[in-house]
Amino acid sequence: MTSPHPNFDPSRRQFLRVAAAGSVGALWSGPAGAAEVPRAKLGAGLDVPLLGMGTGVKAGNRSNALVRIGEKHFIDTIRRSYDEGVRLFDCADSYGSLPMVAKALKDKPRESYVLVSKVWCHPKGGIPAEEPRDDSMKVIERFLREAGTDHIDLVQLHCQTAADWTSVYRSHMEVLEEAKQKGMIRAHGCSCHSLEALKAAAEDPWVDVVHARINPWGVKMDGPAAAVVPVLRQIHAAGKGVIGMKLIGEGEFRNDPAKIDEALRFVLGLGCVDALIVGFETQAEIIDYKKRLTTALDEKASRKG
Repeated sequence: MTSPHPNFDPSRRQFLRVAAAGSVGALWSGPAGAAEVPRAKLGAGLDVPLLGMGTGVKAGNRSNALVRIGEKHFIDTIRRSYDEGVRLFDCADSYGSLPMVAKALKDKPRESYVLVSKVWCHPKGGIPAEEPRDDSMKVIERFLREAGTDHIDLVQLHCQTAADWTSVYRSHMEVLEEAKQKGMIRAHGCSCHSLEALKAAAEDPWVDVVHARINPWGVKMDGPAAAVVPVLRQIHAAGKGVIGMKLIGEGEFRNDPAKIDEALRFVLGLGCVDALIVGFETQAEIIDYKKRLTTALDEKASRKG
């Protein structure tokens, strides 16, 4: 039987067999009995969980939905994600989420989770008003202070939309490369919000990892799937990592189980998306997505078997 995901570790198959046998309740009965999440390889050699937690739900101006609900809810949700093995945490300066994620994980071994953040290098918004907008090294140094760590696993240039962003923001790219060489970050890349920006990411060797909007319906994406998927395949074929986001259209279908399942089957079946980010707002959503991910992977393995 072939692996159900291109970077899936076959040693993880046991939990899939248990789930298929009808023991899902035992696997997800609580943190103490939580099943592992399969792991995948991203660009620059990053080893990450296949499923990660995004913190950018309804985010902007250094705020997000979890923060607005309250600190205890935020911390409890992050810690449940960690306990469930969903240990890829996607932050950004414009979300204002990194300090709270770090607070939630302060008693956890640093190498036991993957930390992502993003630099907002655009002319307005995204960073503290007093901070120079043209100095990404200062931003990264602040990230390290906020996270209480000596490295961030992945730092990206956030929300790229222009076809020439690799020229416009080349100085920021050079700073991120310097930070990578110094060990302050382990990989760099971008999140894209237009097809032109995505194509530019595919062509530039500087890019290690791309955040890309992908779902079956073209909702809140950079174009229809038929246009986006070939670019993602180009990115993946070049050895760059691809993190899929907006799987359910930026929450458009969050209350539609059939749509969630359709999205997971579609994205996992592409063969060019290495990891998935979901903006969980509750602990129940984490449990639900783990179950659905297991089912989608098991179905794919059965079809190929």
